[in-house]
Amino acid sequence: MAYDLESFDEPFFDAAPMKYTIDVTLPVAPEVAWAEFTRQNTLDWCRALSSVTYTSPEPHHVGTTRSIALAPGLVKMNEVFFIWDEDAGASTYRHAFHGVHANIPGLKKFGEYTEVSPAEHGTRLVWKFAMELAGAGLPPFLSGPIANGAFGMVRTDTIKHFAAM
Repeated sequence: MAYDLESFDEPFFDAAPMKYTIDVTLPVAPEVAWAEFTRQNTLDWCRALSSVTYTSPEPHHVGTTRSIALAPGLVKMNEVFFIWDEDAGASTYRHAFHGVHANIPGLKKFGEYTEVSPAEHGTRLVWKFAMELAGAGLPPFLSGPIANGAFGMVRTDTIKHFAAM
């Protein structure tokens, strides 16, 4: 069964009741980082995910769709990108999506914002996650540590992946 999620726009990434930001420098060129984040089966380095599949043909743009499955594959979501900006001349790139449908109840909004830009030594990655639960949700003393653990693992896996390139 599919449960609809609510759409939102860019300000939600800073206003969401539950949010997490990864802001790191990666030891690769911005074009390399962007290629990794936009390729088919991206994020295969993240233990928290079992699959990420673009369901729209290239070239990707606003309106591109994607499906994901969290490890071990029980939780699934369909996504649509509402931001997709690429400026190869400045080596700056960004995209953002919000969830459209999930196969589990309890999630009202979910999305990610990814920004790649030049840094003094490599690439600055700003990766924001934002969500809002339906209903009462978990109290902050429980949801904070759970989110920090899950997103902390994504951060660690991402740093290791790019360090090994």
